[in-house]
Amino acid sequence: MPYANSNGIRLYYEETGRGTPLVFVHEFADDLYSWEAQMRYFSRRYRCIAFNARGYPPSDVPQALSRYSQAIATDDIASVMRHLKISKAHLIGCSMGGYATIHFGLRYARLALSLTAVGVGFGSDPDKRPQFLRDNEIMARRFEELGTPAAIKPYQIGPARVQFQNKDPRGFAHFCAEFAKHSARGSANTLRGVQGRRPTVYSLGRGLAKLKVPLHVVSGDEDDNCLEPGIFIKRVCPSARLTVVAGTGHAVNLEEPDLFNRITAEFLAQVDSGRWKPRDARSLNKSTMAKKP
Repeated sequence: MPYANSNGIRLYYEETGRGTPLVFVHEFADDLYSWEAQMRYFSRRYRCIAFNARGYPPSDVPQALSRYSQAIATDDIASVMRHLKISKAHLIGCSMGGYATIHFGLRYARLALSLTAVGVGFGSDPDKRPQFLRDNEIMARRFEELGTPAAIKPYQIGPARVQFQNKDPRGFAHFCAEFAKHSARGSANTLRGVQGRRPTVYSLGRGLAKLKVPLHVVSGDEDDNCLEPGIFIKRVCPSARLTVVAGTGHAVNLEEPDLFNRITAEFLAQVDSGRWKPRDARSLNKSTMAKKP
């Protein structure tokens, strides 16, 4: 099995296709196989790589909480790229992976051709932050006390997941079955070390305002915890574009794979062809009419 080493932690990865590298970073409730529809589609034109985060077998599951953090999750992406001798890549991440993707752009801009962040921002709302942290700790304890299959029952039918269940019962059942196989220790440590301690999207405003790497933010219009953070990123980051997908919850790539592939292919094509441009500063004029020349 292929592994990349990240400061002593083995990260399992898979790759397919040839061309410009495209690295996929998965969400908390899934693993690299959540990108299967994208790996098959984009490998026709790109060298596609997906890996399991630390804590997600067959990647290593460090027992110490200190081996999990947002910074470490971001560094792990760089380690996978370094192992594969990739100097630059397009990055695509969902939820937890979307956070890591944005942080990668802020810390490793020289390695990023573009960034696509799906369903990013959960836990950022100041009014809901205390509840998010409480819920996070409750879930971590459930993993430790009940084991993964029982722990995830309330999570997998959360308010931004039922859309997937309603649209695609078969796909949703597969998602739940795969989620139930995750490491309880790895999940608990990820909740506490990565999700519970990561900075909010709103705290990244200064860095996002300076970001020059092309950024595509994708959000479902029924993903209430991520929609507003996505709009914030669009407003503060000149390099960002925002796509809101109707009637859709959290993991757009799973719920609407064909649509996600099309809009992502268009974004990547604009970047690869040199046609992508940052936001025209004239559109930031606070007046409703253009200033006189």
